[in-house]
Amino acid sequence: MSAPGAGQQDLPGWCRGSDYSCQVSNYLVKKPWTGRIGALLGIMVMAVSLRAAVSVVPPLLGELRSALGFDAGTIGLLAMLPPLIFAVFGLLTPVLIRRFGLERVLVAAVVLAVVGQLVRAATGQVWPFLGWSAVVMAGYGIGNVVLPPLVKKYFPDRVGVVTAGYVTLLAVGTAASPQLAVPVAGLTNWRVSIGLWASVSFLVLLPWAAQALRDRQVRRSAADDAGRAPGTASTGPGAAVKAAVPKLVPWRSRVAWGLAIFLAGNSAQTYVYFTWLPPYLAGEGLDPAAAGSALAYFAILGLPVSLLVPLWVPRMKNPIIAISLFAMFWTIGHLGLYLAPTAGTWLWVTSAGLGQGTFATALLMVNLRSRTTHGSSVLSGFSQGVGYAGAGIAPLFFGTIHDATGSWTWSFATLGLCLVVMMTGAVMINPKRYIEESAAAPVPGALPARTDSSKL
Repeated sequence: MSAPGAGQQDLPGWCRGSDYSCQVSNYLVKKPWTGRIGALLGIMVMAVSLRAAVSVVPPLLGELRSALGFDAGTIGLLAMLPPLIFAVFGLLTPVLIRRFGLERVLVAAVVLAVVGQLVRAATGQVWPFLGWSAVVMAGYGIGNVVLPPLVKKYFPDRVGVVTAGYVTLLAVGTAASPQLAVPVAGLTNWRVSIGLWASVSFLVLLPWAAQALRDRQVRRSAADDAGRAPGTASTGPGAAVKAAVPKLVPWRSRVAWGLAIFLAGNSAQTYVYFTWLPPYLAGEGLDPAAAGSALAYFAILGLPVSLLVPLWVPRMKNPIIAISLFAMFWTIGHLGLYLAPTAGTWLWVTSAGLGQGTFATALLMVNLRSRTTHGSSVLSGFSQGVGYAGAGIAPLFFGTIHDATGSWTWSFATLGLCLVVMMTGAVMINPKRYIEESAAAPVPGALPARTDSSKL
């Protein structure tokens, strides 16, 4: 898709035939939302759906046990699917984006998610359910990676605002689907409750279809303008000719490794809470219903910090200051829940919930530590791929250590280790460096990379 409504004469010299985001940023100084409504709606609806298909299943496991034959082993496998699949497709998606483009990869991801959810809801056995759940996770694993570069591409001048919106809606979808799962199943059945979210995923396609039609008109208009101007090359946003995209090798980038380590430490803590907070509190004497409510409350607390972080952190010279504040909240939550789980429970859960600002920070840093759409997609894929792979094993270790020792002491010590890992990554991504500076592999005939930083 091309830039909305820009002509070649509108572009600075360094931007011609170059990255889409710099072209959009220049054009939209005077028309901040022109031609981007479809992209904005598409990003926001996609954010709502990204976690809903994952979080809708756990509240229905009681019914799934009797209907499909789930047991402890298959439930454990189901819990491991999201981070495992997210990791695999996090690493694969940048390759797909480079080959097919952001929008086509997004559409393929949505189709996978819709088909997977519908067929999963119609299955009658546990293993097909798990298989189609993997298809759903593949679609959303791709979606995880695609969203940050889409923000970079269409909203280079509004990165903080748009990131705040989509991260907040991501939290809304995560919290809403488990809350609605049981009531919807009670009114209908578990199949409808699980399959219902496919309709939300399908809605993602509608605004992107409108955006595609709009961009097609822009390309035709740009081609006509170029044809009427003698000797003018069609190198504007609507041009078919694309500049060579330099290959980036994230494995040798300190920024990429730092963000991956940071995301791994953050996500490990979050996965442990979502997996173990209710059974831990119930085992310590809290009412099971209250323990479940504590998890819902923890999830809801992701909303305010998700809205705050993208509006606050981009203004900071040293993001590690904000990260340290959120790490303090995590620390208070961990210590409080370990030392006094039933005395001040809600205070400790509140503190840990506010610590979730580190996740919003991780998503924001994808665009703050990349200059181009391509750089954003590579950094997003690598950090999420490696990060989710590392985080996915944390809940297993947390429970295994408890079973082996008969105590929660060393299990909670692993949460302290996760904090150390997270802060190590934070130190690595704090300096204002970009993935394009350390991960670029020379491409014969490619134009030199731009070295000045663009405003976010």
